[in-house]
Parts: sequence; structure tokens; C-alpha cells
Amino acid sequence: MDILDALRKEKIMAMIRGLQPDDSDRVIDALVRGGIRFIEVTTNTEGVYTLVSRWRKEYGNDVVIGVGTVLDVEMAKKAVDAGAQFLVSPNLDEEVIEYGARQLVDVYPGVMTPTEMVKAVKAGAKAVKVFPMGSLGGASYLREVRAPLDRIPMIASGSVGLHNIREVIDAGAFAVGMGGNLVNKKWIEEGNYAAITELARACVIAITG
Repeated sequence: MDILDALRKEKIMAMIRGLQPDDSDRVIDALVRGGIRFIEVTTNTEGVYTLVSRWRKEYGNDVVIGVGTVLDVEMAKKAVDAGAQFLVSPNLDEEVIEYGARQLVDVYPGVMTPTEMVKAVKAGAKAVKVFPMGSLGGASYLREVRAPLDRIPMIASGSVGLHNIREVIDAGAFAVGMGGNLVNKKWIEEGNYAAITELARACVIAITG
């Protein structure tokens, strides 16, 4: 499977962060029911590597599983050993990108500036995560930075939700990363996983409609 091509098609990468394993299991099930096929589970989620290994077996090729908040090569190694199909970072770490390239695992580093974007691609990143989108100015920032850098696939992350997902895609985002605006912790506390499924479905329709 070409992970980047698959992400180009799916457009939405849902992030699971800081949950207990049982809740993480219920959330991924809710997301998949809603049509989400790309899941990023972060390193500050309890049992992250065990979850990745188990989900890879349970979901097979139906879902693409990656690890987020990968801050150094040691984390990257643990994630790859667990079966992660891609790695995501909030920052630009060239050693992590180079390690991923050697392992044939895509790394999507967090970047803010044009300089960081070009540096990431030169280090071997196939796409970059523009983060934090909300603080940077949202779709308008993305549109402006893509004018000279339109060959770099950009994943918009931070403050992306149903209310602006279409606007962000139209501004040139290759895909979007969605955390709390999709994986609503209040709903999780209430056990309302059906609401997450419904929101996931609405986001998929907003992307494809």
C-alpha cells in the first residue's frame, strides 16, 4: 500500500490522544463506523504501542494506523516495531525523517514556516503537517504559503473541524488532521460513541460532497 496515495484519497486523519486503552478501542471503532480510515494514536496515549499492534491485526488493510507525537528516533523505532504505517510529529526532527525513510515508513513532521517545509522535504518527508493551523491563520495562511510551495503536500492540523474542513481543503490542504474537534472527550466521558460516529460521517461527507 502507498500510504500517501491512500491519504490523498481519504483526506481525514483522526487523532486519538491521551485516552485509556478501553476508550481508545471504542473510539477507533466509532471512527471506522463513521467512515474514517486513517488513525493516528499519539505516544502520550496509554498502551500506545500495544494498541497499534492489536489494531493492525484486527483491522488489517481496512484501516491505516500510525503513531503521532513522535519526538525522537527512539519513539520512532518503538512505533515502527509495533507496526505503525506512518509517523507524525508536532515538530521537525530530521533524524526521525531519515529513520523513517530507511524503514520505508512515511514521516509527516510538524512545520510552521516555508523554511521548515522545504527543509523537511529535503530531509525526505513526503508530506508535512502544517501546525498549529488555527494559530497560524487557518485557511488563509495555507492558501498563501501554498502559492510558492504547491508541490509540497500539506496536512492541515490544529483547529480543523466540521465547520471549516471544506474551506481548508479548498485552500489546498492535501489532507487534514483532526483531534478534539472530532474525538470529543465529553462524548467519551458520557459513553456517547454514536455521536463520534455521526460527526465522523458528517466530516467524510463534507470532504467528498
